[in-house]
Amino acid sequence: MIKNNSDKTIKESSSIIGFHAHIYYDPETRDVAAKIREELGVRFEVILGRWRDQPVGPHPKSMYQVAFAPEQFSQVVPWLMLNRGDLDILVHPETGDDVTDHTAHALWLGNKLELNIQVLQQLL
Repeated sequence: MIKNNSDKTIKESSSIIGFHAHIYYDPETRDVAAKIREELGVRFEVILGRWRDQPVGPHPKSMYQVAFAPEQFSQVVPWLMLNRGDLDILVHPETGDDVTDHTAHALWLGNKLELNIQVLQQLL
C-alpha cells in the first residue's frame, strides 16, 4: 500500500488473491444459470460452488459462486458480460476484507441487489 497526496491509502492490485462471481437466479431462470455454469466449467479453470436455492449469507436470493484466479479476470468477466442473459451477477475480489470486497470493491453485471452486509459485519 502507498499513500497519495490526499493522505488516502492506495491499495495495490497484488492484494487480490482471487475473485468470486455470484450468479443469481430465480426458479424460472435456473435453467439459464445452469447453462452458464456448464459453459464456465468447460471454458475456464474455475471452481464452481454449490447451488444455493435459498438466500445464504449476505446474498438475497438463490445463487451459486464461481471462484477464479486474478489472471483469469480478463477472460471470465467479459464472457459473463456477454453471456449472462437477464441474470444479475456480483463480481468481487478476495482481499481478506469481506465487507469492503462485497461493497466498495464490487462490480455488478445487471441489477445491483441489496446485500445483507450485517451478516459479514458480524463475522468481524
